[in-house]
Amino acid sequence: MAEPSKPLSLRVYWEDTDAGGVVYYANYLKFFERARTEWLRTLGVEQGELKAQADCIFVVAEVQLRYLVAARLDDLLTVTVQVTEQRRASLQLVQQAWRGDTLLAEGRVRIGCVRASTLKPCRIPEQVGTLL
Repeated sequence: MAEPSKPLSLRVYWEDTDAGGVVYYANYLKFFERARTEWLRTLGVEQGELKAQADCIFVVAEVQLRYLVAARLDDLLTVTVQVTEQRRASLQLVQQAWRGDTLLAEGRVRIGCVRASTLKPCRIPEQVGTLL
C-alpha cells in the first residue's frame, strides 16, 4: 500500500511518565494520535477545515497495541504511520514508536470517517482519499 509517513519526532517529558519513570502505556495512544494528525497535515489535510467544509471527521474505531520496550524520560522518539488498507469510509493503519533503532510499541489502528453533525459513517472525501 502507501509508503510510511515521515516520522514524527517527539521528546518524552515528565508528564508522559508514570511513577516508575517510564512512559505510561496510554500515552502511546496520544503519540500515535499526534503522528496521524501531522501525517494528514503533511498531505495537505487540515482536520478543522475538513470538518468545516465537508462535515467530516476521523474517529478511532479500533486499536490493537503491542508494547515491546519501555520509553523513559528525555528519550527522543519517532512515530510512524503507514496505511495498510483503505476502504470507502475507513483506513487501517500500522503505527510504530521507535527510539533509535529500537521498536518500542506497535499499533494497528482503524480510523473511520464520520459526519461531524451526526457521527454516522460517510465516505472519505475524494480530495483526501486520492492523497493516501
